[in-house]
Amino acid sequence: MSNSADSPESGSGTPGTGPSAPSAGPVPPSAGPAAPCDGSADSVPARPRRFPPARVLTVGVFALAGLLFFTSFNTAKGTNLRTDASLLKLSDLIQERSQKNGRLDESNGSLRDDVESLAKRTAGGDSKADSARLSALEKNAGTRPLKGGAVTVTLDDAPPNATAKLPGYPEPQPDYLVIHQQDLQAVVNALWKGGAKGIKVMDQRLIGTSAVRCVGNTLILQGRVYSPPYKITAVGDPEKLQDALAASPAIQNYMVYVNVYGLGWKVTEDGTVTLPGYNGTVDLHYAEPVE
Repeated sequence: MSNSADSPESGSGTPGTGPSAPSAGPVPPSAGPAAPCDGSADSVPARPRRFPPARVLTVGVFALAGLLFFTSFNTAKGTNLRTDASLLKLSDLIQERSQKNGRLDESNGSLRDDVESLAKRTAGGDSKADSARLSALEKNAGTRPLKGGAVTVTLDDAPPNATAKLPGYPEPQPDYLVIHQQDLQAVVNALWKGGAKGIKVMDQRLIGTSAVRCVGNTLILQGRVYSPPYKITAVGDPEKLQDALAASPAIQNYMVYVNVYGLGWKVTEDGTVTLPGYNGTVDLHYAEPVE
């Protein structure tokens, strides 16, 4: 069988023409992109250049750092953000407003006395019954000084490094070592239940609209701010007042923390004292629906 005429292994050229000339060697690669298969003379466009991912990530990190520096500078306004100066300014402002409210209360009380003095001069036509009724209302409202036997209760925070004094109790949480709103309310409610005729918390007389509120470790009473120790004085029968304190379930629970963690508790008989009359505003502030 003869070899195929176009077989590469035959080494022969076209039949009848003799051996073909030796190849001149491998064809050098093209200097540019290959022409399209359809014979078009236009070249293929070059591929777009790609940035390495590491370079893009680096640029993004520097941009984010610059944004953070700018935000910090704009917020600081030339001040040190790492100090507590702003908190100190806020506490100073609260203390200043509290003192201002106290001065306004004193001024309001003085003006009320002047108004009542003038009213008595022009009330010659009022009957004695009306005058007695008005005096009783003022006494019950707490706007008049009240004199009588008194008991004072003092509550205070425990030492910051306090530990459990009795076995079987866990080590204290920070919340266990401070006076709470419910502790003050428990004392006030027990004294009212014990027949108190009037109560003073710190240096302010309580009236029907008074609210004993705590924010953090401070007491806010009628627009003024107080820190512990807290003193509550009640005028009434000292024996009945102390019995009411001992019988209060809320105070019994408080006494557990007194005995275990060292919260402050002290009850004293003060003899005869005079509670000041309430001299703050008696206007009621309440929300109204929007029309």
